[in-house]
Amino acid sequence: MSNTPTGEIYRIDWLPGTDVLHGTCHCGREHTAQDPIEMWEWMLAHPQGHEVATDD
Repeated sequence: MSNTPTGEIYRIDWLPGTDVLHGTCHCGREHTAQDPIEMWEWMLAHPQGHEVATDD
């Protein structure tokens, strides 16, 4: 892992009174999850997983 700053900001907030985490990726996309591992995997998989869900 490099120590070079990327300028990318990832933010995860805990929604008080719930078990829900709300994440905002550096690209502006948002995601909610109860599992912190799921949240970090979503963020670090950028740009995969950032597509808008569609109903098939």
